[in-house]
Amino acid sequence: MNIYDTANKLAYEIKNSEEYKNYKELKKKVQEDAQLKEKLDNFEKLNFDIQVSSIQGKQKDEEKLSNMQNLYKELVQNDIMKQYFDAELKFNVLLTDVNKIIADSVQDLIK
Repeated sequence: MNIYDTANKLAYEIKNSEEYKNYKELKKKVQEDAQLKEKLDNFEKLNFDIQVSSIQGKQKDEEKLSNMQNLYKELVQNDIMKQYFDAELKFNVLLTDVNKIIADSVQDLIK
């Protein structure tokens, strides 16, 4: 088996994992609810803006941070959103673990 076959098999395995399926299903539920989708979009935009500012070394925008935290608190009170955030975290952990395994295998070249 060559490396591309292995990569395609890994992609297949990820798409058939419980983490992927559960996240995809919950993401669809959120997308179908216009109010939840709008709130999630606002939360993600605030989160992105805060991360970009942090990377650029800018001072924290306390108002944006407070708005994001309040929006998160509001979102997780909804059962679907709580499940969505949990599923998103589990899926991201899966991807992070897979990336770490691959990176560790070539660590000798990076040092």
